[in-house]
Amino acid sequence: MPEYQYLSGFGSEFSSEHPNYKNALPVGQNTPQKCAYGLYAEQLSGSAFTAPRSENVRTWFYRIRPTAVHNPFQRYDKAKHLSTNWNEIHPDPNQFRWNPFDIPSGKVDFVDGLNTICGAGDAKSRHGIAIHIYTCNASMENRAFYNSDGDFLIVPQQGALDITTEFGKIYVEPNEICVIQQGMRFSVNVSGPSRGYICEVYDGHFKLPDLGPIGANGLAHPRDFLTPTAWFEDRDISNFEVISKFQGALFSASQNHSCFDVVAWHGNYVPYKYNLANFMVINSVSFDHCDPSIFTVLTCPSLRYGTAIADFVIFPPRWSVQEHTFRPPYYHRNCMSEFMGLVLGRYEAKEGGFYPGGATLHSMMTPHGPDYECFNQATNAKLEPQRIAEGTQAFMFESSLSMATTKWGRETCNKLDKQYFECWQKLQNNFRISS
Repeated sequence: MPEYQYLSGFGSEFSSEHPNYKNALPVGQNTPQKCAYGLYAEQLSGSAFTAPRSENVRTWFYRIRPTAVHNPFQRYDKAKHLSTNWNEIHPDPNQFRWNPFDIPSGKVDFVDGLNTICGAGDAKSRHGIAIHIYTCNASMENRAFYNSDGDFLIVPQQGALDITTEFGKIYVEPNEICVIQQGMRFSVNVSGPSRGYICEVYDGHFKLPDLGPIGANGLAHPRDFLTPTAWFEDRDISNFEVISKFQGALFSASQNHSCFDVVAWHGNYVPYKYNLANFMVINSVSFDHCDPSIFTVLTCPSLRYGTAIADFVIFPPRWSVQEHTFRPPYYHRNCMSEFMGLVLGRYEAKEGGFYPGGATLHSMMTPHGPDYECFNQATNAKLEPQRIAEGTQAFMFESSLSMATTKWGRETCNKLDKQYFECWQKLQNNFRISS
């Protein structure tokens, strides 16, 4: 059978079994006295048992061995720049911009290539966010990874990711994203130099934003989210490694078999991918520039209504037609933190200096907006229908938390653009007595 087959929908109840093992899923119950084919039933819970039905997520696996069959975990120290220490370097409210991050020259896989650039909160209390950059050039061989602390939203920028999960296989290319939720085991294969961004949330899970007055349709459609179908391997191996991220630290356990041995599963707690090209843009067709919230793909809400631990926002190709309006993003000071990345192309508000594989961070109440060249062009341009961001995909991780940069982000990576502030210095006093 083809390795990459998907189920369509977001937040759905799914069921999947390997086509060569019919009836591996029990009928009418989750834990029969004896499972078909000698399998074991095991539940993965993504919420408390007593969570409201609308918030309750879990999946039942029918697997060859329970995941409890492993040797004790030991500390794992190869991912040296993965961090939850938000106090290791002095706070700095300045605008930050990073040039494209280097891909290592030696053999480095996805786990060892995780580098934390900023974040806030605490993994132990399950409240917070972390943003990581991954840079790698080698596949994960005979090893798997899972995150006990929260969910990973992965944004590839260079190189496709061939991801094996307990649920099945996912293939994710640049301009697509995938979400691997808390506790799900996965392994990443790459075919060459690979780089991308990760937003990790501790509090809960990503959801589709409410549409309100937009109505029933628009933004990201649920049917465009794809979940893999059951695929498994029954493989004995003496040195298979499972790496766990637990309370911000990594741990490794060995076992004598592959953990990707799920023959069938059912539930609503799943990994998924989404193609950003499918996003239905909502925009102004009269005047003024809409707030960037209209470009929200996924949100992880906080306990404050309408406020997010993390919003994943994109700025895709679209038509700009507003009248009597300064069309680029307006100058702004925000009570939220804004981390931006660029997958491809040139970002409309800063066509110079912000490159694919790089990033910016505009912290709480730190002013930002179009650079001098963008302002001059936009204030003098003829306001006719214009296709903007063609061949471009910029995105933002926006958070209600005040994120601190790590030492890797400020110093070790050696990619911080210390001249970033200069892009606004030519903006002049254009004040006139009369309008």
